Amino acid sequence: MFTMSILGLKKKQPKTFKVKVSTMDAEMEFSCEVKWKGKDLFDLVCRTIGLRETWFFGLRYTVKDTYAWLKPDKRVLDQEVPKDSPITFHFLAKFFPEKVEDELVQEITQHLFFLQVKKQILDEEIFCSPEASVLLASYAVQAKYGDYDPNFHKPGFLAQDELLPKRVLMQYQMTPDMWEEKITAWYAEHRNITRDEAEMEYLKIAQDLEMYGVSYFSITQNKRDTELLLGVDAQGLHIYSPNNKLSPNKSFPWSGIRNISYSEKEFTIKPLDKKKEVFKFYSSQLRVNKLILQLCIGNHDLFMRRRKVDSIEVQQMKAQAKEEKARKKVERQILAREKQMREEAERAKEDMERRLFQLQDEARMANEALLRSEETADLLAEKAQIAEEEAKLLAHKAAEAEQERQRLEVTPWRLSFSIHVLYFVAFRLKEADHLKQDLNEAKDAERKAKQKLLEITKSTYPVMFPDTTLDMGSMSVRMDFKDSDMKRLSMEIERERLEYMEKSKHLQDQLKELKSEIESLKLEEQQQAGLYSLRSLHIRMISEGSCDIEDWSNDFRKSKEQITY
Repeated sequence: MFTMSILGLKKKQPKTFKVKVSTMDAEMEFSCEVKWKGKDLFDLVCRTIGLRETWFFGLRYTVKDTYAWLKPDKRVLDQEVPKDSPITFHFLAKFFPEKVEDELVQEITQHLFFLQVKKQILDEEIFCSPEASVLLASYAVQAKYGDYDPNFHKPGFLAQDELLPKRVLMQYQMTPDMWEEKITAWYAEHRNITRDEAEMEYLKIAQDLEMYGVSYFSITQNKRDTELLLGVDAQGLHIYSPNNKLSPNKSFPWSGIRNISYSEKEFTIKPLDKKKEVFKFYSSQLRVNKLILQLCIGNHDLFMRRRKVDSIEVQQMKAQAKEEKARKKVERQILAREKQMREEAERAKEDMERRLFQLQDEARMANEALLRSEETADLLAEKAQIAEEEAKLLAHKAAEAEQERQRLEVTPWRLSFSIHVLYFVAFRLKEADHLKQDLNEAKDAERKAKQKLLEITKSTYPVMFPDTTLDMGSMSVRMDFKDSDMKRLSMEIERERLEYMEKSKHLQDQLKELKSEIESLKLEEQQQAGLYSLRSLHIRMISEGSCDIEDWSNDFRKSKEQITY
């Protein structure tokens, strides 16, 4: 009873444990049963990611300072896996194919190999020259971004991508932009390559690298502990110097190995040719020895498997893969054709739009030209109307000019007549001046005669003084004499005055007639305004006595000659 109570107090063991599996592009968590073996967990992961080429892969975990692969025929918890929860495993390629293009059938297999090899190159686990690194980086960019499009892939679009090993970046003094330019130059050449094709091209280049698919282990050749490196890959076993992982000192291909055995720390490689020397080496760590033996067995089995007829499963996978590739090829061709048709349609659309814009521009220019032509037509019509009016005006002016010409043919006679009239006027003016002078002289004579008469009167009739005796007889004679003289003198003066008044009146009538004639000539001869002004000026000057008749005639003749010219 006591024993049963003690057992009941024991804590129940969990029936499941948690596992986290990391692939190259994803992380998964599973709840596993305690009784599961390594194969159960491995098959679950393969089913989850859709992988059928399971023989290349394994679940790797870290143990102390090294790593180990989960054994398929042993329970998971019975192996030296970490005691963490969840237990972490890495789903990685354990064995590598000899020719990736022949052995990798599924796209998922190819993709996982691509990601793993790419990481090994970037982490410098696989040595790669700078030139090959740039070319591989261009295929990696093609797999990620598709076809290069300069309109979309602007400078700097690779700034966040890790594409080259640090050793290559440090080897040359180049800026990130320079590296991107080099990678982009190759990347632009990979047009119309799909993602799986770009990844396959990447692996085909990478499989020719010396360190591709090789697992290195530290060994010693003899008891004197001469350090060497053992390389295990799909081709066989290779012995390297510690400082040179590229060129092996000695190689043992799988086809030339008869047997590999190990006892604790000692490995023995027996060549198929019995004449060749048996090669022995030593490894101090038991875990490493088990790992070496495991890799040797696995690679040798795959080597032998490749040289046999494929199994039904592999043949089915290859047939399905071939059909899938053919189907995808047809789809790509259809897609490429549709893309080409779409591009052609877009180009045709752009051409039509460009043609439409061109036609619109032409139509706009034609409308503008039409408007300009209409404006030009209106302007020409207006100019024609103006020209017609000008023609009418010119015709009118021509008629006026003809009339003027006809008038000017008579004008010389009129000018001659006017000159004679002017001469006559000037003569009459001069005669009037003489008459004025004679009148003034007559007035002076009259004034003198009156003065003389007064003097005579005074001398003839002296002042009567009281004692003076008046002689009546003599006074009567003298009075008679003076009266007759006075009458005669008055009559002469009156006659001269009447003659002067008559002449003045006649001269005034002639001047009026002359003025009326000059006014009529002014109205008829407006184009000779300067000459008429000059003539009027000279007439005024002649009338005022400030110009001589001969000077006026000379000026008038010169002006007439200028006007005639």
